[in-house]
Amino acid sequence: MAELSATAGKRKCSQDMQVDEKLVPKKGLNLCSTRYGVAFIIHICNFIATAQLAVISITMVAMVNSTDHRFQFNGSTEGLPGDSFGGLNDTPASLPARAPVYNWSPQIQGIIFGSASYGMLLTLTLSGYLAGRVGTKRVVGVSLFASSILNIFTPLAAELGLVSLIATRILLSLSQGSVLGGQYALWEKWGPPHERSRLCSIGLSGMTLGTFTIILLGGIICQTLGWPFAFYILGAMGCVYCLFWFVLLYDDPVSHPWINVTEKEYILSSLAHQIEVSPCKQPLPIKAMLRSLPIWSMFVCGFSHQWLIVTLIVYIPTYIGSVFNINIRDNGFLSALPFIIAWVTGMLGGHLADFLLTKNFRLITVRKAATFLGNFPSSVLLVVLPFLTPSYITTMILLTLSCGLSPFSQSGVYINALDIAPRHSSFLMGTTRAFAYISGILAPSVNGFLLNQDPEFGWRNVFLLLLAINLSGLTFYLVFGDAEVQDWAKERKLTRL
Repeated sequence: MAELSATAGKRKCSQDMQVDEKLVPKKGLNLCSTRYGVAFIIHICNFIATAQLAVISITMVAMVNSTDHRFQFNGSTEGLPGDSFGGLNDTPASLPARAPVYNWSPQIQGIIFGSASYGMLLTLTLSGYLAGRVGTKRVVGVSLFASSILNIFTPLAAELGLVSLIATRILLSLSQGSVLGGQYALWEKWGPPHERSRLCSIGLSGMTLGTFTIILLGGIICQTLGWPFAFYILGAMGCVYCLFWFVLLYDDPVSHPWINVTEKEYILSSLAHQIEVSPCKQPLPIKAMLRSLPIWSMFVCGFSHQWLIVTLIVYIPTYIGSVFNINIRDNGFLSALPFIIAWVTGMLGGHLADFLLTKNFRLITVRKAATFLGNFPSSVLLVVLPFLTPSYITTMILLTLSCGLSPFSQSGVYINALDIAPRHSSFLMGTTRAFAYISGILAPSVNGFLLNQDPEFGWRNVFLLLLAINLSGLTFYLVFGDAEVQDWAKERKLTRL
């Protein structure tokens, strides 16, 4: 502690984030360390949770009595071969005998899809605040277990009626929002400042892997076992994983029974200059947060980036199907490809951001550069698509690059709250996600309206609107974004001292 005190005066301000050499762990400790084990636990949690949330978009094709009611997820008029995987163009008679089929119109299907977004808006912020008070282990663990149970009961809810299914989906979205919003509090105590980018990106990249896996394998499960088993399998996986979660995860290094002493001292000492332990929990400075332009820059940029993400996830299969006359099997493989690339780049982006910090790049420069790479190139690449002559190679290269670059923002705007307000970061990161998920409600409706109003130039209008929204949010963040600890975030700490 004497050595740490002696070197504390040599540190620069938090914006520059110059870490003392004595606090940097030796090579070889990183990937085998406990903190990276925590990141992997979060990764698997996000993988299961995202798959549970997205599975209905795949099973819906088998749940309704005709693919004519499916909202444009295959624009091809070509029929599928009889032995194609998934059999998503087959009649109900070709599906497993025990799988029920429903007469749901496109409007009803849209209500079912949208019901998974409203609950997340309510719990993302609340769960972030609650996790900061009682710990991530309880909030996320209980929420994942609830989500898993609700997945298991989803087929029964559908059999009982439409109202019960929608109610189940809303409850599912409440628990899903708590899983995502509650995990950020973990990095307040586990993430050394110059490793937060890679730790957060490893955890969040599980969401991308879950999307890729369910797009790729969902049809196979529906065809071979029946669509209810897609919910049963994911629900059972979640319940089993909750056992590992409560046994292996701890909210901070101090309470972890198996952590190496050297690693624990390294984590605590690296966080000592940012967060000091206070005798009691401090109230949130809500008024100061509402007046903070750096906070609003995170909210606005998060909204614009999520508009890009929603467009990619929802409309990649639609765009491929409308441009190329291919069956659902091939569409599924092509649609899944960009997401596996995004999974890789998401983790590499975090390592790149932390590498730049070790090379004396300013923290605000790294955060804004990562946010820029995750927004501007992806939007521009999509705008170019409608103006090019369609070809498999060109289209897939542009879609893959666009989707692959977007996860760089995970090391930028989405973890910026850890820099400007470490004491309240879990609340702010959950609120940023909640603000961003508003676009999850607006983007599908607006894009669908544009495509219906102008079939010839619909895609051009969708991508141009995306570019305008994305550039607006990015510009606001580049101008007003910050990485210094704000006065209102450290004021009470200084008062107590």
